[in-house]
Amino acid sequence: MPTNAHAPLRTYLKLICVALFWGGTFIAGKMVAQQIPHLIAATGRFLVASGLLLLLAWRVEGGLPKLTRPQLHATFALGATGIFLYNICFFSALARMPAGRTALFVALNPIVTALALALLFGERLGARKWLGIAIAFVGAAIVITRGDLAGAAHDLSQSVGVGEFFMLCAVCAWAAYTIIGRHALKGLSPIAATTYASLWGLLLLTCGSLFEIRDVDWSHFTWPVLAAIVYLGAFGTVIGFVWYYEGVKSIGPARTAVFNNLVPVFGISLSSLLLGEPVLVSMVVGGLLVIAGVSLTNK
Repeated sequence: MPTNAHAPLRTYLKLICVALFWGGTFIAGKMVAQQIPHLIAATGRFLVASGLLLLLAWRVEGGLPKLTRPQLHATFALGATGIFLYNICFFSALARMPAGRTALFVALNPIVTALALALLFGERLGARKWLGIAIAFVGAAIVITRGDLAGAAHDLSQSVGVGEFFMLCAVCAWAAYTIIGRHALKGLSPIAATTYASLWGLLLLTCGSLFEIRDVDWSHFTWPVLAAIVYLGAFGTVIGFVWYYEGVKSIGPARTAVFNNLVPVFGISLSSLLLGEPVLVSMVVGGLLVIAGVSLTNK
C-alpha cells in the first residue's frame, strides 16, 4: 500500500488530538486562573507560544516577512482581539465557573462569527443556516440557565453570572479575530499572521500584567501551575495550530472544522475526570443542541 494512503488516517488522528488539546486548555486554564493573576497567566502562555511560533516561522518559512502598513494594522487587531481580549475573558471566566461549562461556550464561536458576518458584511445566510443558528442559541440558553429557561426569563441575573458574561465576551473576541483574519490579511501565511498576532498580544498582555505584579504571590508558581502554562502555550496554541492547518491542507477546511465539535466533548469529559466537576443534564442536552446547530450551519 502506498505511504500516502495513510495520510488521511494520520490527519484524522492529529485532528482528534487537536480537539483533545483544546479541550484540555480549559482544565489547564482553570488550574492557572485559580492561582495567579489572569494577565500574568496569559502573558506566560503567550511567552511560550510566541517563542515556539518564532522558531516555527524560521524553520518553515525562513523567518517573518516585513509587514506593510495595512498588515501592521491587521496583525495588531488580531493580537488585540484574539490574544489580548480573548485570554483576559478566558481566564476571568475560568476563575468563576466550572471548566466544563466554559468549554461549551466555545462551540458558539462559528455561530457568532456567521451572525456577525451577516450583520456587519451583509453575507447572506440561507434558511438552513438561520435554523442552525436558532438551534445553537437555544442549546446555549439551556447551558447558561442550567435548564431553567422560565426562571431566567423572570430573573436573568440568577442564571447569567459574571463568568458567563466573560465567556460570552471571549466568544465575541474570537469571532472578531476570525473576521479580521478573513477580511483584512492579504499576502501573509497562517504561520506569519499567527506569529505576529501572538507578538502583538504578548506586548499588550505584558503591559497590562505590570499592574498585577504587586499582587503576585510567587509561592503559587508551583510546578503544576508552570506545567499548565507551558501546556497552554505549546499544546493548546502552537501544536494545535500547526496540526489544525495540516488538516485544512489535507482534507479541506469544511471537513477539518467538524472536529471542532469534539472540543466541548473533551472539555466536559476532562473536567469531570480530572477536576471532579459534575456533568449536568442541561449541559448534555444544551451541548448536543449547540453542536447540532453548528453542524447544520456549517454543512
